[in-house]
Amino acid sequence: MIVLKAPQDQVLTALQAVSGIVERRHTLPILANVLIRKTGHRVELTTSDLEIQVRTAVEFDGDAGDLSTTVGARKLIDILRSLPSDQTVSLTSNQSKLTLQGGKSRFTLQTLPADDFPLVQEAADFGPAFSVPQKVLKGLINQVHFAMAVHDIRYYLNGILFVAEGKTLTLVATDGHRLALAQSELETDIPKQEVILPRKTVLELQRLLKDGKEDDAIEMRFAGNQAKFSFSGMEFVTKLVEGKFPDYNRVIPKNHKFRLTLGRAPLLASLQRAAILTSEKFKAVRLTFEPGLLSIASSNAEQEEAKEEIEIDYGGDKIETGFNVTYLMDALANMSQDMVCIDLNDSASSALITIPENNGFKYVVMPMRI
Repeated sequence: MIVLKAPQDQVLTALQAVSGIVERRHTLPILANVLIRKTGHRVELTTSDLEIQVRTAVEFDGDAGDLSTTVGARKLIDILRSLPSDQTVSLTSNQSKLTLQGGKSRFTLQTLPADDFPLVQEAADFGPAFSVPQKVLKGLINQVHFAMAVHDIRYYLNGILFVAEGKTLTLVATDGHRLALAQSELETDIPKQEVILPRKTVLELQRLLKDGKEDDAIEMRFAGNQAKFSFSGMEFVTKLVEGKFPDYNRVIPKNHKFRLTLGRAPLLASLQRAAILTSEKFKAVRLTFEPGLLSIASSNAEQEEAKEEIEIDYGGDKIETGFNVTYLMDALANMSQDMVCIDLNDSASSALITIPENNGFKYVVMPMRI
């Protein structure tokens, strides 16, 4: 039976969309496979890692019957990648094997029964659905993802907090040393819903979301222990991180004494140069703000030093403070705006980085003792 027949690039695109979550090594061998369900000419591809499930459906040429099977996702992708993109490929089922054919190349792959594939049980208590353009959600994730913790014992920090309330969607990430917050307006008014999406889910969404047209929307629904996303013909279901996220409003400093606005690119370039001479463990830079001038200095255990100076429009008190240079560079590198604002109180207080004329982004970074 011919399961599908189509140009190589179409089959590869559909498979790549669902295969990002597939682990190469897993305790359950079947989780290295993609579940293929054929109904007429509609082919549904599903992958899972028991925490996340991704599904897409595509219309392909082929025989009109029904079929369900599973086959190694990575092997199939590697084979397809090795074939020319304009070549027509076919996938044929015969007993417990699938044969992929393209031109004069032929590959026979072992399958596992579709009934053994562990599908995620969808929650019954999803809240109201709401949508934003994919471009908007991708932009929000880009603005905060770098502040997520990695393998922190405070497991609720290993992800992004999504808060939908009224007509606002807020994304917050923190690792305890810095905090990033990004907001966007929603078209519909919805009751408050709060969930923490795991790190792997966030990175996979970031990969799949399109930057394209404004009308490419993503629909979101949240339940007690699950979130569901529908976009671009795909369905994405994920478990949530359980736990109480810190009160981010208390972390964001208010009533600053001093504010300065400066060019993002020159500041980022100066920090990148100064970072070269920081020590590997201690990524500290000293920032000195004084009227008209920002000095950036770094040094390392070999007693090497770097010093940068930027002319700034600042007339406040002299403030000398230290920061982890990586934390500053992460925020600046993930913005696209020309200018940034820095709010300060004194050398011992957190700094607040914002974007002029945009109340939807806030980045808080704690100082370091140098």
